[in-house]
Amino acid sequence: MVLAGTAVWAVALVVLLLLGDRVDRLWTWTCVAAIALAGLGLFVMRLQGQLPPRGRR
Repeated sequence: MVLAGTAVWAVALVVLLLLGDRVDRLWTWTCVAAIALAGLGLFVMRLQGQLPPRGRR
């Protein structure tokens, strides 16, 4: 679920970057923050043992 949500935010970020100055930069930074928080969440999940070790998916 976390990976799917991160992918959606990444797609939104690419679209916003392609639109350039036609959109408010707040939305761009919102996407960046969401991706960063998802990365932090995945790191915490790995520390807690909720994700399998790398290479064994």
